[in-house]
Amino acid sequence: MKKLNLDWGAASNQRMHDLNMLDVFSLKAYESSALNKEKMKRYHDQRIEKREFVVSDLVLLFNSRLCLFLGKLKSKWTGPFLLTKVLPHGTVELK
Repeated sequence: MKKLNLDWGAASNQRMHDLNMLDVFSLKAYESSALNKEKMKRYHDQRIEKREFVVSDLVLLFNSRLCLFLGKLKSKWTGPFLLTKVLPHGTVELK
């Protein structure tokens, strides 16, 4: 049969120690999560393919308005469009 620990001072100290350790574990988990998130971002960024467009390419245009109220089989893309001009920062002009 177990006895109850009626030493309130020791029980209080143990409880405070457990709460402090819980804070330490929480902080370590947060730091580990941030490191893992950064690692996953680097992994993802390494695998992104840079797309170079040239004039006279045929491209499809993504219609972002269809994302909200899209039918099940309706396409989100329109086109093909002819690329007429390539501008800096990935901007293009379509015809």
